[in-house]
Amino acid sequence: MKALIFGANGQDGYYLAEACRKRRIEVIGVSRSGPWLRGDVASPEIVEKLIRSHYPEMIFHLAATSTTKHDAIYENHAAIGTGTINILESVRRWSPASKVFIVGSGLQFINNGQPISETDPFDHGSSYVAVRNYSVYLSRYFRSIGIRTYVGYLFHHESPLRTAEHVSQKIAQAARRIAEGSDEILELGDISVRKEWTFAENIAEGIITLIEQDRVFEATIGSGQAYSIEDWLNECFKLINKDWRRYVNQTKNFKAEYQVLVSNPATINSLGWYAATTISELAEIMLNSKLATNSQ
Repeated sequence: MKALIFGANGQDGYYLAEACRKRRIEVIGVSRSGPWLRGDVASPEIVEKLIRSHYPEMIFHLAATSTTKHDAIYENHAAIGTGTINILESVRRWSPASKVFIVGSGLQFINNGQPISETDPFDHGSSYVAVRNYSVYLSRYFRSIGIRTYVGYLFHHESPLRTAEHVSQKIAQAARRIAEGSDEILELGDISVRKEWTFAENIAEGIITLIEQDRVFEATIGSGQAYSIEDWLNECFKLINKDWRRYVNQTKNFKAEYQVLVSNPATINSLGWYAATTISELAEIMLNSKLATNSQ
């Protein structure tokens, strides 16, 4: 069995590849960087050639930028929107037995602070969200003409592969340095913001759980448990026996994108998947890991 992963060099690509190998699935990774096949999912010729060459049983479309800012509108449209069309049309033409997973985001939904499920209405609050929604509608269309297309709406998840631009890694790395004697001050925004702190390895298992069956085709994939940035500070600094309040300066007038973002994972739970790693365990993993940070 073969799995073709577009966007293999990111955090999710790393753990998804590991999850596939654990199942003895051969992985063909594709990325614009890293130790994979070089290729751009926005190129229909490249996508068609890969699918016709390998006829993979599973195809995963993870390629995207890591920003929701309007400045990335063309890059997001190319990677997410055009990439989705290229994959699904190539599958329809050349490998109709392939299963296709399209990654989605919890940010796609109207967020009223309550747990979000895959059946909730979409939002249109950013160019990133708009193109994500477009990719979902493309997936539904191709599903209606016989292509087994899955969408997993991923909620906030972390790993040692995050870069320091992400608040989880920014805090974890600072805590590690402080434990070694640094007296630095962390500049943070609103630490009351609540979101999920799920381990990316767990999320990869959720993706595989979804695509391995033929009853459910869309599901939110998350822990369903929200924690604040302050909770994450507590977890990280507890591991080094320090009071984070001595090392944090909160930026005044910081406006967060949301106050809470949490999933209702009832559908994916019904398939037997649950997020196994606690926030405390994740903090320990991130402080102690030797993994090098990745581009995601």
